[in-house]
Amino acid sequence: MVAASRRRRFPKHIALPQDHGAWFLFLSPLVIGLVLGGRWNLNTLLFVLAALGAFLARQPASILVKALAGRRPRRDAGPALRFLLAYAALTALGVGGLLARGQVYILYLAVPGLIVFAWHLWLLARRRERRQMGVELVGVGVLALSAPAAVWVAQGRYQPASWWLWILLWFEAATAIVYTYLRLEQRGWTVRPTLAARLRAGARALAYATFNLLAVYALGRAGQIPQGVTWAFAVQWLEVVWGTLHPAIKRRPAYIGLRQGFVTILFTVLFIWGWGTKP
Repeated sequence: MVAASRRRRFPKHIALPQDHGAWFLFLSPLVIGLVLGGRWNLNTLLFVLAALGAFLARQPASILVKALAGRRPRRDAGPALRFLLAYAALTALGVGGLLARGQVYILYLAVPGLIVFAWHLWLLARRRERRQMGVELVGVGVLALSAPAAVWVAQGRYQPASWWLWILLWFEAATAIVYTYLRLEQRGWTVRPTLAARLRAGARALAYATFNLLAVYALGRAGQIPQGVTWAFAVQWLEVVWGTLHPAIKRRPAYIGLRQGFVTILFTVLFIWGWGTKP
């Protein structure tokens, strides 16, 4: 009874994202941007509030749409609306503060986020959101925008070179999404396939990871980005190769998520270190 009372007061399944992988995809570019921005001031605080509010709003908004569409109990609509309004207020506080301090360009980054958010809710209302990899690949691109945005607000000015952060982190997150789909598919295998079959199943993830590694290496050699960043992408490439050759047969989703989270943390640390090296 006590546990049920607590769930009613704070329905975690409505208030917080239930996919732990989403937290890593959100925090990795945000942390990278904040660290590389090099300054901790009121701008960065306001930006973190805005980014956190926007990220958290996705869960109650999704629950609200499902409740209104008859896919969840109607009683979930009230708490979902309350949390959605609270997170919207947090986002408005952060964005309003940034605009008042002259950070107008932050609005340009909000446009793709709103478009993808609306697309996601549209799919939910029509029961078409499951296994929509395309939506997720675009969505992580929106999350990756937090890296250059954090640098800009910390420095107080627009820096075109920071677009490289967005591109690189989007490509990394897209590879992580494709690789996660592969690992979840492997869970359903009953026997260990042949090497050729494993390579065919992992072809897309391997192609993404290999392209990223070669592209980052080439950009580093050309002096466009710090070459040390290559080490971060090498870690992801090694993980994708290992996971392709060692299927996650009968593994629990939690194992897959925790392993992917560890790789993301390692990537984040190596990326920050690598960005500080000489081109």
